[in-house]
Amino acid sequence: MVRHGKKYLEAAKLVDGNKEYSPQEAVELAKKTAQAKFDETVELHLRLGLDPRNAQQQVRGVALLPHGLGKKVRVLVFAQGEAVKIAETAGADYVGDEEFIKKIEEGWLDFDVVIATPDMMGKVGKLGKVLGKKGLMPNPKSGTVVSQADLPRVITDARKGRVEFRLDRTAIIHVPVGKASFDSDKLLANLSAIVEAVVKAKPAGMKGQYVKTAFVTTTMGPGIKLDLTPTLALTAS
Repeated sequence: MVRHGKKYLEAAKLVDGNKEYSPQEAVELAKKTAQAKFDETVELHLRLGLDPRNAQQQVRGVALLPHGLGKKVRVLVFAQGEAVKIAETAGADYVGDEEFIKKIEEGWLDFDVVIATPDMMGKVGKLGKVLGKKGLMPNPKSGTVVSQADLPRVITDARKGRVEFRLDRTAIIHVPVGKASFDSDKLLANLSAIVEAVVKAKPAGMKGQYVKTAFVTTTMGPGIKLDLTPTLALTAS
């Protein structure tokens, strides 16, 4: 049995385990349950009615959070030739090829987003075991393998608050929404962007209930169950 600390138990008293909260109520309650000494991250957890073992039922995508994640996003771009200057001008923190591949092989991981141009993937592929475990491996499906013409847009999106999501082995998607210190309206706007992106990523041939349950929580706080009807009606507009 998991033992929780005093602060968690106090926060849990604020949540009615039998109630399904509207998105607005949930983010406001999440802020109240964040009682740690640091600025906790507000998270969204969605359980989907999919089989993670079925290749046709994979869900993966990107959401652009209008209010970001409350932290500086460090962007690494693997590029060569003219693309190097384009990436540097667009504001990437690190740009290069072999030197950064070697650094990563030696254990360097001081970055949050990795982007690559297609011509670099032959070299970057050797980092699959390292970057893959961290969810940082550039991938066309997640929009992180792009032409040099698209580099400025993708780098800008990453800095604004670009978050990737994917179905895990237990059929759950875990996504950060923002910081507990954010205003409720900002958290709700970010939540809306994520929900909209996940709904749009529904596999074409999927039958039955797509989203089974949805919870909002904070890094150290209890889960807050969302009412699916108003939650799935959220849009980022």
